[in-house]
Amino acid sequence: MDVVSFAEVPTQERFAFWREMSSKMWMPLDAHCEPRLESAFQAHVALSGLGLVQATLLTAPSLTIRRTPRLIRRSDPETFFVTCAVRGHAIGEQAGRQAELHVGDLMLRTSSQPYLTTFESRGPADGQVLSLQFPRSLLPLPERGLRELNAVPIRGTRGMAALASQFLLRLARHLEEFSPAEATRVSHLTLDVLTAALAGALDARSAVPPGSRQRALLAQIHAFVQAHLGDADLTPAAIAAAHHISLRYLNKLFHAEGHTVAGWIRERRLKQCRRDLAEPHLAGHPINAIAARWGFTSPAHFSQVFRSAYGMSPSEFRRQCASTR
Repeated sequence: MDVVSFAEVPTQERFAFWREMSSKMWMPLDAHCEPRLESAFQAHVALSGLGLVQATLLTAPSLTIRRTPRLIRRSDPETFFVTCAVRGHAIGEQAGRQAELHVGDLMLRTSSQPYLTTFESRGPADGQVLSLQFPRSLLPLPERGLRELNAVPIRGTRGMAALASQFLLRLARHLEEFSPAEATRVSHLTLDVLTAALAGALDARSAVPPGSRQRALLAQIHAFVQAHLGDADLTPAAIAAAHHISLRYLNKLFHAEGHTVAGWIRERRLKQCRRDLAEPHLAGHPINAIAARWGFTSPAHFSQVFRSAYGMSPSEFRRQCASTR
């Protein structure tokens, strides 16, 4: 993770420094902001290489960035980039189209055509976007169809776009935490999720390679399970029905990862219970209430599986945490 800091740059020179650095970090660009903001310009830029994907988290005040035909002729990396609004909102233009992005919305564009991006925020820390840049060859989708998606807003509220939105918003929060080995794995998952979301927007799911479809579907199922852990009716059959797949295929997906569906759910629930039992501010909550919160309806069964997983009963674990504190 690299962070571009403006702290050592004289205030009156910060915007000029930003303009120079932005062209070096991504591609030749031209940036402008309101004259009243130039004298107190602030921005925070975090860059992370995720394998073949370059991730950039930009926090900045109101700002306009242009890529003109002249700048394209100077240098073109021939990449796609996907923008996700993390805070505030952004407006993107390309190929005669304009997209206004709110939090969680996505937009695809290419470095090979002129574009305009406007970040709108009320203060220096209000506007934040995550940009993922990668070679065009990494998207196994029809090029003509992808051109039709340029600067088309992809709302992060339903289907695979919702999964991609949740994934990218979480990625933005944890971008600086990945080790090199984890970054490589995250890059593959990022491309799988983006491929599935863009294919959904194109209605071209059949163009997505089977391996990518399976990994993206499994990531969607994992997110669904995590969001419904407290639901006592969260069963393999309910998960399969929610994702319009057979129970047999669901079991096959988890078996390929070395898990059973029920076992994976139980493991996630136990981790949440263990975390809550260790929290000092939850010390007054009954153990059975914590277990029920995460989907364990039988206190005896919860105690049994907790002891099997961690070598002690829930009450023993809570006392151990209290004495350690």
